[in-house]
Amino acid sequence: MRRILVAGVFVFAAMAQMGGTAQAREYPWCARYDWTTSNCGFVSLNQCLATVSGIGGRCEPNPRFAYGEPRRKRIPRY
Repeated sequence: MRRILVAGVFVFAAMAQMGGTAQAREYPWCARYDWTTSNCGFVSLNQCLATVSGIGGRCEPNPRFAYGEPRRKRIPRY
């Protein structure tokens, strides 16, 4: 019993070290099925179109998607 407990502690510690922090990600395309239902998890327009084909809806750019990395401010040199 003691070995199982010690092994469990080591496994838990190893798993805690492996995992990083989760980050939310915005994708560039949204599928709108009706006025209230949407899915903004598409990497390409073709992926979005394949999802809505046959079930109805439309694809549109995600308004929350930030194009590119934010620019860093330049520090003026004197």
